Amino acid sequence: MVDQLTLTGVKATGHHGVFDFERENGQEFVVDVIVDIDAVRSATSGDLDATVHYGVLAEEIVRDIETDPVDLIETLAERIAATVLSHPAALRTSVTVHKPQAPITVPFTDVSITIDRGRS
Repeated sequence: MVDQLTLTGVKATGHHGVFDFERENGQEFVVDVIVDIDAVRSATSGDLDATVHYGVLAEEIVRDIETDPVDLIETLAERIAATVLSHPAALRTSVTVHKPQAPITVPFTDVSITIDRGRS
């Protein structure tokens, strides 16, 4: 049985990108995460350690966005997926990184990457 914990719209400023001005000025990144878990034990016991603490996860995602700039949002998504899977209760994750202020020369609303990762 697989249940899903969803955390949507985690926002933080990061300095990711291939252009110097992106690294210097920074911009907002938005992250959505779906975490596959087995929620039966936590639901029946009330044991927070049996699930993924979404408050802690949100803080970790912000840390991942705010530190160690990378060129590509794909790399940032991989970092966040590794953070999610570091939680023992996380079985799989889907991570979407949005870069709504990407340096694109035509009108657009958003650019994003979604990756799906699981335990090896």
